[in-house]
Amino acid sequence: MNPTSNYYCSLLKLCCESHSQTQAKKLHCLIIKTLINTETFLLNNLISTYHKLGNLTYARHVFDKIPRPNLFSWNTILSVYSKSGRLPDMHEIFCRMPRRDGVSWNAVISGYACFGSCHRAIMAYKLMLRDGSINLNRITFSTMLLLSSNQGVVDLGKQIHGQIMKFGFDSYVFVSSPLVDMYSKAGLVYDAKRVFYELPERNVVVYNTMVTGLLRNGMVEDSEHLFRSMPERDSISWTTMITGLTQNGLEREAIGVLREMRLEGLDIDQFTFGSILTACGGILALKEGKQIHSYIIRTDHLANVFVGSALVDMYSKCKNIKYAETVFQRMSRKNIVSWTAMAVGYGQNGHSEEAVRIFVEMQRNGIEPDDFTLGSVISSCANLASLEEGAQFHGQALVSGLIEFITVSNALVTLYGKCGSLAESHQLFDEMKIRDEVSWTALVSGYAQFGKASETISLFENMLAHDLQPDGVTFIGVLSACSRAGLVEKGCQYFKSMIEGHGIMPIPDHYTCMIDLYSRAGQLEEARNFINKMPCQPDAIGWATFLSSCRLQGNLDLGKWAAECLLELEPQNPASYILMSSMYAAKGKWDEVAHLRRGMRDKGIKKEPGCSWIKYKSRVHIFSADDKSSPYSDQIYAELEKLNFKMLQEGYMPDMSSILHDVEESEKIKMLNHHSEKLAIAFGLIFIPPGLPIRVVKNLRVCQDCHTATKFISKITCREILVRDSVRFHLFKDGTCSCGDFW
Repeated sequence: MNPTSNYYCSLLKLCCESHSQTQAKKLHCLIIKTLINTETFLLNNLISTYHKLGNLTYARHVFDKIPRPNLFSWNTILSVYSKSGRLPDMHEIFCRMPRRDGVSWNAVISGYACFGSCHRAIMAYKLMLRDGSINLNRITFSTMLLLSSNQGVVDLGKQIHGQIMKFGFDSYVFVSSPLVDMYSKAGLVYDAKRVFYELPERNVVVYNTMVTGLLRNGMVEDSEHLFRSMPERDSISWTTMITGLTQNGLEREAIGVLREMRLEGLDIDQFTFGSILTACGGILALKEGKQIHSYIIRTDHLANVFVGSALVDMYSKCKNIKYAETVFQRMSRKNIVSWTAMAVGYGQNGHSEEAVRIFVEMQRNGIEPDDFTLGSVISSCANLASLEEGAQFHGQALVSGLIEFITVSNALVTLYGKCGSLAESHQLFDEMKIRDEVSWTALVSGYAQFGKASETISLFENMLAHDLQPDGVTFIGVLSACSRAGLVEKGCQYFKSMIEGHGIMPIPDHYTCMIDLYSRAGQLEEARNFINKMPCQPDAIGWATFLSSCRLQGNLDLGKWAAECLLELEPQNPASYILMSSMYAAKGKWDEVAHLRRGMRDKGIKKEPGCSWIKYKSRVHIFSADDKSSPYSDQIYAELEKLNFKMLQEGYMPDMSSILHDVEESEKIKMLNHHSEKLAIAFGLIFIPPGLPIRVVKNLRVCQDCHTATKFISKITCREILVRDSVRFHLFKDGTCSCGDFW
């Protein structure tokens, strides 16, 4: 090679390092002008340069202009197409090659293996064997082992293993490492160990692979023993242990390994930081997470997008969304992982509106969402019960093709269920090509929230018939459905099967469902017996559920017991005071009501104010009881007066049990008429066009009177009214509610 060609090759290398396609093209022009007979070696370098810079058209153009391409020229353009996934072009070049060597065969096998043509890769490998074993090398076997490992084709891997031994490659560490990985991924740890321990020599790479395999299969003690016995350990060895311990639920031990790594004086890279921050987030170790954050700043890793994203995720999981936000805003470079971490963080911490905002901002910055990001923002819309935004993201999922991903489809099924559009939710579910446990649980939960007991139970039984394993969330849905339908015996059977048949240990939500199951059926004594037999005391929601049923059934004795237990558990919880006050008020014991109210005032306990909101023309209108802040107040109150008159004519009887003030009956009726949900419904009747449902969201549970009144309103106005309260959905239509009489 002459000095000029050597000089041009050096310049081409600089073009690759600076990612400058413009400079490469200028240099190409200069080569054409200054060299009459360009050396093939230089042209081969030019092909590689254009490939690295992403211009395959120019790479092929250069190849086609080579007067006498050598084997290296053919292999270069073949590798260009192989690495780019241009399989038809790769095949065309391969068929035209006058001569082939191991590099040629490996390029073709790798191209098919990396871009989803498993069968063609295997066929190419068989043809290579027919062509003669002289072309076989360690890269061939490594590629085939990775293929069998990634595709989960263990039988193929075993055949390759046999040929490795036949052709004498079994002592090569480069081949043995993917062999160990293949067996461990398939769960064949004994075979992986046998390959490892039969090696005459082992380097740090094969040690790391074996440690990874042991951790992958939950063999933590064996992995630690092997890790400690390693003759040398690099940063990958330590990161492997940290990651594996975290994945096995041993986050504290992972943090301990990081401390050891630092004492060894090893450099910590982005992957180590990512793993240890995942460990901190997993156990809400905010203190340790902050310490690692400080170390990241000191070691100048904060600018790394991978590390920044891991910090955002860690702070989000530790419920410190402000810190996550600060890290995110200070990141000089953001990728899809960073934006997704922030969007998911907002959603996990109850900031669903911010999650939607950050998603929109991400797209404005030119970053297209993947299935995980889109699924997350749709979930945030579901939490907001925001059907309009959710429907827009549904459209985006259809246009982008991301709806084919199960994460997106599951999120949409959940969205429509939570927004009260059960028909759309079920239709999406039916259209899904693949359904998993999450898909079924989303639909089961949707029907359960609507109080549609028979449909919920039918879906659950159908899920079991498809050999899918329900999880704890699924059982919450089916148990609550049994509760609303008064199916005590069936609910008890499901609860028992959850523990004994599916191995799911109950959490407080399951116990609350069972308390509600007995209580709703009027079996308060059975509910008390169940509570006394529980391995732990109910949480605040469980006690409030039982206390609420005592109030409805007027059982003062059990109500007092539940209220005392709730007060002991959460002294500042207003539920015990409010529910007991309601019980005393129903029996006309106003002195007791006054005593409870004084107790609340003296202890600084305040009842959460009830409010309802309704969306109209992209704006949310919020109402509280007796609210006159709306510019449409006069119209709203006039509408309520008309409705109340018609309701009374239809037989509506105001339920004043929720009024905790000793005032005249006329005043009580007035107070009932001005509840927040009634104001929101009246607003909807005025502004939402006929034919469209009126959707109202309430932060507290709908009171019994409003529940009855809304039935009458739906009948009088012939409108469909959907109310989502803190517990469930209520679809009012033609004078009935979807939850029946089980308010």
